[in-house]
Amino acid sequence: MELNRKVASYGYIALVAGLVAVLDLAPEAGNNLRSDQILEVVYLVVAIVLLSSVDIRIERGHLNLSGLAIGVAAILLTPLDATLVGAASALAHRRRGPWEIVANAAISAAYAAIGASAASHLRVAGTLTLGGRLIVLTALTVACWVLVAAALSVRTGESIPSIVKHNFTPSFYLAFGYFALAALLVSYVLDGSLLGYFLATVVCVLALALTDTISGRRVRRVLESELSDADRHLFHRRALEGVIHNLRNHVANAAGYLKEIDPRRLDPVGRESIATATAAANDAVTVLRSLAQGATPRVSYALEPVDLNELITRALGMARPRARTKEVQLALRESSDDVKVRADPLLLREVITNLVNNAIDAVPVSGHVELKSGRRPNGWPYFSVVDDGPGVLDDQRHHLFEPHFTTKEGGTGLGLFMSYGIVREHQGDLRYEGSRRGAVFTVTLPPFAG
Repeated sequence: MELNRKVASYGYIALVAGLVAVLDLAPEAGNNLRSDQILEVVYLVVAIVLLSSVDIRIERGHLNLSGLAIGVAAILLTPLDATLVGAASALAHRRRGPWEIVANAAISAAYAAIGASAASHLRVAGTLTLGGRLIVLTALTVACWVLVAAALSVRTGESIPSIVKHNFTPSFYLAFGYFALAALLVSYVLDGSLLGYFLATVVCVLALALTDTISGRRVRRVLESELSDADRHLFHRRALEGVIHNLRNHVANAAGYLKEIDPRRLDPVGRESIATATAAANDAVTVLRSLAQGATPRVSYALEPVDLNELITRALGMARPRARTKEVQLALRESSDDVKVRADPLLLREVITNLVNNAIDAVPVSGHVELKSGRRPNGWPYFSVVDDGPGVLDDQRHHLFEPHFTTKEGGTGLGLFMSYGIVREHQGDLRYEGSRRGAVFTVTLPPFAG
């Protein structure tokens, strides 16, 4: 199945490349390169590489300022020249895998060529009016959305409505509005003169600085949230350990005194009462011992590397009976990269099971739950559990990993608390990344280093 999706995805990219060729070779494209456009092409290629250096996380993906340069290229250049600028966006993804490089080059070139083709039909006496430029930017933006959504659907198997639901949010639309406004402004000042290049550079630098500031604030908010989660978990864990330790001592003393009572000296009613009290005390000691292990999990690292793909595949198989009762559709997206980690496979499987069961309980009947794995840019493997349930309210977000906090009826509120502790004991990170459109829990772990 994974191989079929890969073949289909590269086939889709080939179709997109064919569309670009048709647009660039069309007779009405007017691909007559003027000398002043050579500088503009070079300028925008350099700009697109620099503008892609900073990005902002939006829902389940990232956006950068490459759309600004592509929008300017679509307004000012011929389809062929705009294609060159769009394809240059692949330079910003040169450190990623072959799919990311090829897909970004083809799709960016395609919507750049679509926008430039629209501009070639709207020019009057070689210039574009304000209305024409807005139409070009609108056509370019819509083409980008359609092409990217289709590519993700072919690549991952996720339906286009689901992709739209989870990614096309108010912040997503706001970001594209920001790109369009900046592109519109640069298209007016970039007139081939030295002053025009200077003003365009100023606009790009300001846009880059603003994006970097927004990105920095989002990163700080995430780090503050993670630190807050860790602090709260540590506080509750220590408090719970202290309470459990004291209770175990008291209950163990009570159980010891109960054992010293000779039941032969008691009447039948007394013997039954002592037996019941002794059994209850022993059960209490057992429960407190298990709670102590849950508060501070003892990690026994496997000697061999643990493959996250194998763990999530097994966890998904174990969850199918639970999912069938609600007709929940389970999906698996394994990474083709090496996602082996140093871990305790039993404890890590417990974390995955907790997250998957929570997702199944959270989604409506006939809902969707997806497990996927991959590697972060820093090389650390991760897996995510994604659902299309109601998500977590903002006022509940900071209580997720506290003991006994739960949003489902009949829940104990210990699953996420224990899972967070297990992941932290692995020197990893358990993070909630969802919204009200669905929940996304991601576990990132250190790679196996031998």
